[in-house]
Amino acid sequence: MLQARRYWLHIAAFLVVSLLSTPLTLLMPVPLRLVVDSVLGSRPIPPVIAAIVPQFTSTGGKLLAAAAILNVAVVLLVYLQGLTTWLLQTYVGERVSLDFKARLFRHIQRLSLSFHDARGTADSIYRIQYDALSIRHIAVSGVIPFVSSGVLLTGMIWVMATIDWTLAVIALAVAPVLYALTGFSRRLVREEWSKVKEMESSAMSVVHEVLNAMRVVKAFGAEDFEQKRFLSHSDRTVRGQLRLALFEGGFDVFVGLTIAIGAAAVLVIGAMHVQRGGLTVGQLLMVMTYVAQLYAPLETIGKTVTQLQSSFASAHRAFSLLDEAPDVHDRPDAWPLPRAAGHLTFQNVSFSYDGARPVLQGISFDAPPCTRVGLIGGSGSGKTTLLKLLTRFYDPTEGRILLDGIDLRNYRLRDLRRQFAIVLQEPVLFSTSIAENIAYARPDARELEIVAAAKAAHAHEFITKFPDGYGTTVGERGAELSGGERQRVSIARAFLKRAPILILDEPTSSVDANTEALILAAMEDLMRGRTTFIVTHRPSLLRHCDVILHLEQGRLVKAAQNEGVAAPALS
Repeated sequence: MLQARRYWLHIAAFLVVSLLSTPLTLLMPVPLRLVVDSVLGSRPIPPVIAAIVPQFTSTGGKLLAAAAILNVAVVLLVYLQGLTTWLLQTYVGERVSLDFKARLFRHIQRLSLSFHDARGTADSIYRIQYDALSIRHIAVSGVIPFVSSGVLLTGMIWVMATIDWTLAVIALAVAPVLYALTGFSRRLVREEWSKVKEMESSAMSVVHEVLNAMRVVKAFGAEDFEQKRFLSHSDRTVRGQLRLALFEGGFDVFVGLTIAIGAAAVLVIGAMHVQRGGLTVGQLLMVMTYVAQLYAPLETIGKTVTQLQSSFASAHRAFSLLDEAPDVHDRPDAWPLPRAAGHLTFQNVSFSYDGARPVLQGISFDAPPCTRVGLIGGSGSGKTTLLKLLTRFYDPTEGRILLDGIDLRNYRLRDLRRQFAIVLQEPVLFSTSIAENIAYARPDARELEIVAAAKAAHAHEFITKFPDGYGTTVGERGAELSGGERQRVSIARAFLKRAPILILDEPTSSVDANTEALILAAMEDLMRGRTTFIVTHRPSLLRHCDVILHLEQGRLVKAAQNEGVAAPALS
């Protein structure tokens, strides 16, 4: 409920309006009793009704009209109360769930890469989009109806007791049975719902993987295989849902049977009271109406407790995501970093992803400001991991990395990452316009600055050929652009950031010779005046480096000034 505290006034209004259903429901059978006892029969009008409509007490026709008007008025108020309740419930529910989703989304962006590498993305998406909705069901759709049903139940019992306390006690005799049924179902249903949520998340992960690897799926003709894999995961979910439906349906049957027995007992004993003159027919009809309405909140309470188990299971999954702490975080006394000079030093740095198998071992080197460092080595030698340590995606297991003589861990994380511009082998673009993708580095950049960055990256020429120019939407992951065009947009983004340190991870590995020439020309300008780390095996890029570091199996086996690198050293 703490998640919903911002909307406590709206929730209070929702509760008050919901509680109005109690007096309105209690008024529903009054016109029927009035007609049966005082219009069709000869009983005097109840004093409360006489006080409300004294002008109708003289004749039967006017009294019948009063009963009809009262019935219409009560029904109208019931529907107006229902409309107001629905509007408040929708507003509060949507706002609370949106705030919770935003909180989860914000938190998950701050979790370390180790979390995302281990968990993948599909489960996190499911928790944000689906499990987060549980807060709405608990705070709004669950608790409020539960409270209002409890108040209505109390009101029903009190009114029935004033008419015939014996019938009230008999009607309530089913409550312990319903309580026992609810307690038993609650534990079992929550366990089943937890399993179903895991199954649904697993099925979503298959869809997510296939959509992200559609080219590979089609290239290998694996559509049928993936279809079977999806159905296999989904069938488990269906079986879990069927088990829940069977159990919840069985619970409803037992609840309905218990309520029917209680109602039958009240009807039999009430009829006996009428025969002995202890009740009028109108009072019996009124009691039976209340019995039906008395069992409605009892049934609602029981079903609400059972149905909330799905929300509790989802809420547990959502809050467990919030309980995850990032491995990389700011120290309490972290320093600000306006702009670095770019002097980077590795001091005996080692790193392991799992704490057992080392990926980097004892790496030490010094890169003064504006140095261009080339990183070469076989696949799995640790080149990309070294770059991840630079940007504090991970922290070293041993040793230190210094920026301008200060350990990276002593800087504020946000300030530190502002010092880096990154160009990856597979450029990451978002499904917005070209201008917005370039401005991702600096969202407050002016149009002239965006165009200048594109020109520096040799991207302006192809961008202006599109009918919408810089407003052209690039599609999901930049699918509307060629590989070279995506890379040049990525380089333009790096130009716009104006960071003192540049990271280039195989930036020309997937482009043709002509495009490579354009990219090399752009990168030559981009590297000027910046400390640069380049991962590549292409001699065309290594010629631009001042120092070349050769990594093998996580160790630095060679570090040399670039005075021409022999071809075998690049293998």
